[in-house]
Amino acid sequence: MEPSTGTSARQVAGYPPAPERPGEAAGLAGSRKGGSVMDYAERLRRLVINDACFAGAGTSGTEAESRDLDPKTLALVRLAALVAVGGAVPSYGAQADAAVSAGATAAEIVDVLVGVIPVVGLPAVVATAPKLALALGYDTAAALEL
Repeated sequence: MEPSTGTSARQVAGYPPAPERPGEAAGLAGSRKGGSVMDYAERLRRLVINDACFAGAGTSGTEAESRDLDPKTLALVRLAALVAVGGAVPSYGAQADAAVSAGATAAEIVDVLVGVIPVVGLPAVVATAPKLALALGYDTAAALEL
């Protein structure tokens, strides 16, 4: 829905008008695929149609990998996603390690938990906190005994 001023949400956000067909957005920085540039519209289209080749590539770290997020931000986003889906303890360990390796601090990782409270709710974050604490090497049981 467009604001009453006639300006679209895309323009307000700083995006160019949507291309008529995926891939028509000339001059947009995009993802490289086989030497050609795949713009955001094409990547979005492939996600919308559940392109198995595209989606499956993300698990091997190739085509579906993020192109515009730096490794630290991507690792923090993945931690937030784990909170949203109620990830298992080993998943938190792997993603916390990835975040730290990419330059994130423990404080930034905990800020992810605080930042997702309005989206996932406090109970989900409370359930996640011990898993993430374990991943960060923080003994919550010992801390609670004090």
